[in-house]
Amino acid sequence: MATPSESQDKKAEKRVVIYVPAVTISHLIASVDLGELLAAHSLEVSIVVCGRTDDTAAGSFADGLAAAHPQLSFHLLPYVTRPRDVPADDYVVQTFELARASNSDLREFLRAASPSPAALVLDFFCGSAVDVGAELGIPTYFFFTSSISGLAELLYHPLIHEQTSISLRHLGGELLHVPGIAPIPVDDLPAAYQDRDSLVNRLFLALSEQMCNSHGLVVNSFRSLEPRATDAMVAGLCTPPGRRTPPLHCIGPVIKSLEEVGANGHECLAWLDAQPEASVVFLCFGSMGRFSAEQTRHVARGLEMSGQRFLWVVRRPPGGEEDDGQKPDAGLGALLPEGFLARTKGKGLVVEAWAPQREVLAHGAVGGFVTHCGWNSVLEAIMGGVPMLAWPMYAEQRMNKVFLVEDLRLAVPLEGYKETVKDEEVAAKVKWLMESDGGRELRERTRAAMREAKEALSDGGESSTALLELVRLWKM
Repeated sequence: MATPSESQDKKAEKRVVIYVPAVTISHLIASVDLGELLAAHSLEVSIVVCGRTDDTAAGSFADGLAAAHPQLSFHLLPYVTRPRDVPADDYVVQTFELARASNSDLREFLRAASPSPAALVLDFFCGSAVDVGAELGIPTYFFFTSSISGLAELLYHPLIHEQTSISLRHLGGELLHVPGIAPIPVDDLPAAYQDRDSLVNRLFLALSEQMCNSHGLVVNSFRSLEPRATDAMVAGLCTPPGRRTPPLHCIGPVIKSLEEVGANGHECLAWLDAQPEASVVFLCFGSMGRFSAEQTRHVARGLEMSGQRFLWVVRRPPGGEEDDGQKPDAGLGALLPEGFLARTKGKGLVVEAWAPQREVLAHGAVGGFVTHCGWNSVLEAIMGGVPMLAWPMYAEQRMNKVFLVEDLRLAVPLEGYKETVKDEEVAAKVKWLMESDGGRELRERTRAAMREAKEALSDGGESSTALLELVRLWKM
């Protein structure tokens, strides 16, 4: 058995990687997933939480993560002041600017680190810190938690910006062409890109340059899933003239299950245990996905009309009260069509607010997934071999829908997602997914993607090899 001094010496030999996530719960979770992966390869990982104000919940959430993951260390940088010149309701700009406000504290933290970190890994919201890494001589990387295709578009975005003198939102249904990916309808681009002169668009234009100035881009995807986008990026086709394309490290899927309180005992898992194999459609729309009461009732009627088994995670409509006048403390029965829960009892299960999505999608009873197209959800579906119906809602999700439908061919869209998805559309697409030859072909393609993902993560697989090469760089 090693003596205490020998153990300390071994720990001192470990190279330290600093990861700086955005101050949001989903990005903090992503930092833990990556951190655990790196720690398993004998790197010491410090997660440095920046951009906190005194009214954010990130501090207490990070405390909980630290307790659950003792192999990682967490550091909370001092509170910063919310910028006055940024609209309070502009979540994206606020997140960028709060991270920027922490750069001086991050600089001091890194200067005091001994030995000097082997690498500084940034969330894209923290892109302005690439200058801090350069100033201190620390190799600086980005961890991009969405697709390779989305990264290709982001790097190419300055070229799109130069091709027109008007805002993209004025281009109607025009298609935008980015090397390596399917043409993207303008109105399927993120809202942040739509207004040419907006601060948020300028921030993403700056981010493209910041990424090009980094030592490398680490992506939560794998080459065999997105080969055209990968090849276009590696060939330098997605970066503006005069900018270098940083090395691309595709290490995904990084979706190691987070130990969540009560996940294994959730009622929906016991309910799924009693259902036939691949018979249940799972509907879940992320932590921020909320529908109006009217849209919620369209979904309910469509599910009932489809005749299929379903597991549906329902979040209450936005606002203080239901938009049909129901009080927020009223039961789900008041939000859903009258008698819906009684009529679908046994065939369907409605749960409020949250379900252990990773565990659900890995369950053999689940045969289809209606998703908001968040990239983590897409990867979890692929790892479970579950075909998707695409219902994008916000951020980059509409763009992900294009990739999923046109490039990867692992989903079909629900028509009307830009306004209202009618009950007839829900019924028809759910039934098509579960019963038709087309649905079976979609399932076969998804299961083939699942096998490719598992191969990528296996010893000697492309993602495993990419991760080992990155770890070797950081241990040198």
